[in-house]
Amino acid sequence: MRRKRKRAIEVFSLSFLDVISCGFGAIVLLLVISQFSEPRVRYEMSVNLKARIEALLKEKVKIGEELSHIDPELKSKQEQLSRLRTRVAALEAELHRVRARFKAAKTDDVAKKIVAKSLMEARQRLTEEMKRLQISRPVRFNPRAAIGGIPVDSQYIIFVIDTSGSMLRFAWPIVRRKMKEILSVYPRVKGIQVMNDMGQYMFSQYQGRWIPDTLGRRRVILERLSSWTPFSNSSPVEGITRAIRDFYAPDKNISIYVLGDDFSRGSIQKVLDTVNRLNRPTRGRRRRMRIHAIGFPVLIKEAPTSPNIPRFATLMRRLAEDNGGSFVGLSGLK
Repeated sequence: MRRKRKRAIEVFSLSFLDVISCGFGAIVLLLVISQFSEPRVRYEMSVNLKARIEALLKEKVKIGEELSHIDPELKSKQEQLSRLRTRVAALEAELHRVRARFKAAKTDDVAKKIVAKSLMEARQRLTEEMKRLQISRPVRFNPRAAIGGIPVDSQYIIFVIDTSGSMLRFAWPIVRRKMKEILSVYPRVKGIQVMNDMGQYMFSQYQGRWIPDTLGRRRVILERLSSWTPFSNSSPVEGITRAIRDFYAPDKNISIYVLGDDFSRGSIQKVLDTVNRLNRPTRGRRRRMRIHAIGFPVLIKEAPTSPNIPRFATLMRRLAEDNGGSFVGLSGLK
């Protein structure tokens, strides 16, 4: 029997071509569809992004406006905090002083007796010294030119004022009043100057020069004194020596008024020698610069056992005695 021949398989038959055509058609259709949808998606994304950017920009502007209001408020709070910290520090210092005063109050009676005895002895010595001076030293100026025992015959006056913490806290109102009283007994002078006990001028533009004496200038000096608080070491030596060095003149009659409460450091004799060397006497043995002093009893109330009380009184009494002036110790702060 004859074998039948196997039929040959055609690879590229019509069915295969149909399948391939359908596949290519689907791909082409997908490509067409994607080309139409992509621009719309991009547009929508662009719109959404722009809206988001605008929203962020508006939020940025809003935050900037809020910050512009917050910054001044923050600065104000910081300044208030700084003031409160300063106040707390002052209160702590005041608490420390109160505790110290409370501790010292146990021996207050003994301290008062000691101070009272020292003051009484100082007054007796001062009275005896004044009597001796009146007998041994003839008065070389017009008796009418003295008020309250203080000669007011000078043509120029210099104030050397202690601006230490004790003076500023407890004696400043009476310091201003005494300044006004001193100026009132000099109806008119040729020049005025004001410096603190460290030699710092009240008005830097008049450093080394005389301030012209007018009613307006006197008013400005008294007004400036209310807020004038330069550093002080509680020693009038620097101010006195600078006043003499800057303004000593053989042809001028000058008075220095020292207003203070204590002499905290240094040698009394060394100060006297320095002032005697600077404030040289004239041929008539009269020194051109008188030195007056007013003592304020601040430490008698705040620190009655302080050794600076008799030191200041001794120094000022000797300076006034040697330089043709007067020393006045106030009995109170009112």
